[in-house]
Amino acid sequence: MSVKIKLMRLGKIRTPHFRIVIADSRSARNSKAIEEIGRYSPASEPSLIEVNSERVQYWLGVGAQPTEAVTALLKITGDYQKANGLPGSEGTLKPQPVKIDKRVAYEAAVKEAMNEPADGATTLKKKAAERLAAKAAPAVEEAPAAPEAEVVAAAEPEAPAVEEAPAVAEAPVEAVAEVVAEETPQA
Repeated sequence: MSVKIKLMRLGKIRTPHFRIVIADSRSARNSKAIEEIGRYSPASEPSLIEVNSERVQYWLGVGAQPTEAVTALLKITGDYQKANGLPGSEGTLKPQPVKIDKRVAYEAAVKEAMNEPADGATTLKKKAAERLAAKAAPAVEEAPAAPEAEVVAAAEPEAPAVEEAPAVAEAPVEAVAEVVAEETPQA
């Protein structure tokens, strides 16, 4: 009986996952396997490759032949080089990124959302508005006015006071009509 180290395909359409298995070479791709020695998931970035190195070394030592795809994976992990005594046994496998706990990510998102206005909101919350105002206008000490500016201001005559017009926007229409009627000369 000839033994192969091959991939067993799992997963949905367009989202493959593979198991690295030891199986009889005459058996079908997804048929019963002798032993499962690893997993391979090409969909993630970088690809997930997990291999039980001890079992791979054992099976390669007793004469199991890896398929081309499995040979490429074993070269990445460095197990193929170890078994054949080649240089580069450390492999070129990239580590998987550290996953952030979902609860921690959620709490951080909620905390960030508390300081921002909701979509369509016209005003910030009171504390957020105060923080933004403090950042935008840092406290600056006012310098005392120069004596030259006082002399120039004293030399200029004061402008005549301008009478303020009645507030049209704030007054009711009837009151505005009475004011206009009083100010216009009648013949």
